[in-house]
Amino acid sequence: MVYDTENIFSKILKGEIPCNKVYEDEFALAFHDINPQAPVHTLVIPKGEYVSMAEFSVGAPDELLTGFFRAIGETARVLGLDEDGYRLIANTGKNAHQDVPHLHFHILSGKPLGPMLSNF
Repeated sequence: MVYDTENIFSKILKGEIPCNKVYEDEFALAFHDINPQAPVHTLVIPKGEYVSMAEFSVGAPDELLTGFFRAIGETARVLGLDEDGYRLIANTGKNAHQDVPHLHFHILSGKPLGPMLSNF
């Protein structure tokens, strides 16, 4: 899949659109979701042009792979979520309702979240 450099996360990474930043390092940017689905809803995106986990896992350099997952953990720590827990979700493709074609993980927390999938 060809990466769309005009997607909203690409524009956030380029500084063209502001975000409410939680954490940033050379590998990732984490920010509050503008349409939260839980009391805590933060997005973590890698710094690179990756649409999906499949693309990222084979195309990203090792230091970005490692740094990105460390950034997810650090974001959860910064948010103080370790004690009560949190859920990580990465949607890929149309069947999973991936809204933005840039790899991203949702960190959800702040209340009991219920079962993973209620009806499928």
